[in-house]
Amino acid sequence: MKPNNLDAIYQQYLKDVYLYLRSLCHDHHAAEDLVQETFYRAYLYLEDCKEDKVKPWLFRVAYNAFVDYKRKERRSSTREPDYFRHHGHSDTPEEAVLRQERWDEFERSLSGLPYKQRQALLLYDFGQLTYQEASELMGVSLSHFKVLLFRARQQLRKSERKDGEA
Repeated sequence: MKPNNLDAIYQQYLKDVYLYLRSLCHDHHAAEDLVQETFYRAYLYLEDCKEDKVKPWLFRVAYNAFVDYKRKERRSSTREPDYFRHHGHSDTPEEAVLRQERWDEFERSLSGLPYKQRQALLLYDFGQLTYQEASELMGVSLSHFKVLLFRARQQLRKSERKDGEA
């Protein structure tokens, strides 16, 4: 795949970028907007990307779009009601409730992790970056990244056991 073929990049990485952004911002609609912003920025700077580094580069673009979004959100004084959060799915109400409960449980577990551990887990397990790519993206050594990932997984296992006992 040529690095300047945005359509192919979009098709290949759309889901990964969406899941990464959704887990960062915990909002379906914001994640969709950020995906669009990510690919818009990718379109503008695609020639700067090396062919073998497309995915990590795209995750960096997505993360920067998320940071910009959070900065803008902090400056904004108005808050939108969460009215539309539960609309737009064609499944049954029971399926929607179960899906939302699973997602809420997952978000609670993730939000309980320290920031760098959460980033490591999201980049490697959900973003499917290599150890090297994810450590470079986070700006930490490879060995430190592996420690962060190991500790994040340990914490998630602990929280799953606690939830299972309750």
